[in-house]
Amino acid sequence: MSTAAPATPYLRVDVDRLRANVTRAAEAADAAGVALRPHAKTHKSAHVARLQLEAGAVGLTVATVGEAEAFAAAGVTDLFVAYPLWLTADLAGRLRALRSSGARLAIGVDSVAGARTAAELLAGSGTEVLVEVDSGHHRSGVDPALTGDVALAAGDLPVRGVFTFPGHSYSPGARAVAARDEAAALSAARTSLRTAGLDAGVVSGGSTPSLAHTDTSVLTEVRPGVYVFNDAQQWELGSATPDQVALTAVATVVSHAGGRAVLDAGSKVLGADRASYASGCGRLLDHPDARIVQLSEHHAVAELPGRLPPLGSKVLVVPNHCCTAVNLADELWPSTGEGPWPVTARGRNG
Repeated sequence: MSTAAPATPYLRVDVDRLRANVTRAAEAADAAGVALRPHAKTHKSAHVARLQLEAGAVGLTVATVGEAEAFAAAGVTDLFVAYPLWLTADLAGRLRALRSSGARLAIGVDSVAGARTAAELLAGSGTEVLVEVDSGHHRSGVDPALTGDVALAAGDLPVRGVFTFPGHSYSPGARAVAARDEAAALSAARTSLRTAGLDAGVVSGGSTPSLAHTDTSVLTEVRPGVYVFNDAQQWELGSATPDQVALTAVATVVSHAGGRAVLDAGSKVLGADRASYASGCGRLLDHPDARIVQLSEHHAVAELPGRLPPLGSKVLVVPNHCCTAVNLADELWPSTGEGPWPVTARGRNG
């Protein structure tokens, strides 16, 4: 049954492009002989998760315990919280409840103290751990040479392996370099685990920008997230083409003030992320030479050559970062005309 789209602005999913993106990554992982565990923080949607799992994903990656709870409630049975959790009694209780529901569950640790705390609070739960290592992004993650020390501190908790996030791939010209850094760090971490007498059954990494350069002689699992939708960042980094962008904000042109197109989708719809290399605050999908040059809460101002889109017309805005845009929305509207898809893990940031 067809359902009319809401008033602008709203987030639209091109379902054909979404399916093509999901299939492309699944087939590439299968051909390379690695597992695909996509990061669901991008879409936060049970509908999209179902497509990924049906295409062969072994489970989902999430960023928070709240996301894990939301996806478990939606029927996902294999979840990895790829975050160096510092456990409290409350968080541990929530993780135990997830395990009791039948979900296979793993969490990240990146310090001896964090691993010891997890071992104490999750003893006997069957929750697994992966040690996070820093591969060059310099955010979280232990020095790869210390991986074995952290793993041993996990006590009786099963150690699934090691993981990293090559986040420095989000920079022009850095995609291949970041993938090489990732492979080197994970290889060293695997050696450290083996020296400690432990097996690195899973060697996990990957980001959307570096995915095509992943060294599958080292990695056994990849965790891209943005690839399902893509965004203006991926467009500008060269890791996605405009015809692979599956998520846009539908906006109305409300003004031609100053000879520019003023749209009704601002930062409360698009998100405010703007990387240092970004050429604007977003792109217009059907006007590749346009740039959003000004963004406020409820306005986006676009400069574009030639004739402006007419007042009252609709344009498709590509957010700089699709993950933040989705996190601001209650629902996604598929291009098929069916009813909206709820953002299942909306606001589950803890």
